Amino acid sequence: MATAGDGRPQVPAPCRGTGRVQTLSTIPYMLFSNGEGVKVSPTLGRAPGGTSEEGPMAEDRRTRRSRRALGTALVELVLERGFTALTVEDIIERADVARATFYAHFRDKEDLFARVTTDLLAELGERLAPAVADSAVGFTGKPVLEMLRHAREERDLYRIVLRGEGDGKPLRMFVDACARATAEEFRARAERNAVQPRIDSELLARVWVGEQVAVLRWWVEQETPTLPAEEVVRMLLDLAMRGRYWASGFEPPA
Repeated sequence: MATAGDGRPQVPAPCRGTGRVQTLSTIPYMLFSNGEGVKVSPTLGRAPGGTSEEGPMAEDRRTRRSRRALGTALVELVLERGFTALTVEDIIERADVARATFYAHFRDKEDLFARVTTDLLAELGERLAPAVADSAVGFTGKPVLEMLRHAREERDLYRIVLRGEGDGKPLRMFVDACARATAEEFRARAERNAVQPRIDSELLARVWVGEQVAVLRWWVEQETPTLPAEEVVRMLLDLAMRGRYWASGFEPPA
């Protein structure tokens, strides 16, 4: 394997995680992208010709296990020590993988964190798709409920992303991806129903996503949520339908 000037194994450019995230609808297709929309095989460590001593399937499994172990180690260590204090050595020791294996897939710890965040967004996008498609008008509360459930299932990862670990880059990836997808859905919804939004779709999406991110962080930081997910969704739906003035206890002006 070729090495970089500092002695690290050199990673072929198409195999590096880019950390670039498109909308939630396109994220699943960007997971193994070289940053130019070109799909790259997930078997990044495979030898030319797609063969190995134990065969392609065995190599695929090894690759998935290694990535999963590295991602798990990253999340655990960030919760324990914070991202800034971590080194690649810490991560590979906790994951019990070789240094060369790490650099076969990632440039550095930032690249690993970006890939883990991208995978989280891909899972979230797949979970949200049926809920978003369930209504032409929206305002069902189903996507928010699904997001809360996903956040409880992946609580530790959501915690480190939403806390802004990694110099805030994973959080910006998360917010920007959600905002783009939400703005697209708002525009599509207006077109489907032949209505004219009263507020710019981009601004409206940022406001909506900002509220959701704040609620998500509050939600995942609780060991035991003080309110069930369904109750949180009901309140957010009331807020969306009736507004902050009503939610604050005031009656709308006559």
